[in-house]
Amino acid sequence: MESKSISRHQVRPINDFIKRSMDFLLSLVGIIIISPILIIICILIKFDSKGPILFKQIRVGKHEKPFEIFKFRTMVVDAEKKGKQITVGKDQRITRIGHFLRKFKLDELPQLFNVLKGDMSLVGPRPEVPKYTAFYNQEQKRIFEIRPGITDYASIKYRNENEVLAKAKDPEKTYIEEVMVDKLKLNLKYLQKQSVITDIKLILLTIREILK
Repeated sequence: MESKSISRHQVRPINDFIKRSMDFLLSLVGIIIISPILIIICILIKFDSKGPILFKQIRVGKHEKPFEIFKFRTMVVDAEKKGKQITVGKDQRITRIGHFLRKFKLDELPQLFNVLKGDMSLVGPRPEVPKYTAFYNQEQKRIFEIRPGITDYASIKYRNENEVLAKAKDPEKTYIEEVMVDKLKLNLKYLQKQSVITDIKLILLTIREILK
């Protein structure tokens, strides 16, 4: 038993190094390739509504360290002051171009810079806001052992999360007690099975869901 635990302890840093190297290289190449798309989206956002191009928000990352996540702004300025931190149904705070960006997950593209910086990984548990991580129990907090990611099992399953919450009487309560709990189960599943093969599988599944 002792030799096995030592072996796992030695392998983990090697896997982390390989994953981080792949994240850095793929995010850098990705940014370069899609830079024309990023520029077009920036122009569309500025023409569509007043406010900054990027939306920045504090999320909880590896080892429970807070970091600033980047997204293209899809809502009106000060949207969080005009409603909840979750989006429900056809939220009136979402801009015209915002609906399009959200539909095809294009608002998530700036997170490639988070990956480049090392705050996030391409694949991993989606980072949550401190308000909701405060509800995590000790077992659920195990997801903080790894970097959060742009996509994961939960992102694919709850791709239309806002539509699911729109059907609930109390969307925020439903999110905390049902949706978030299920997401964390899927995140812990990834934590147990994470590998390069699993990451590639999840990236391909994510692309397939977006194209659908």
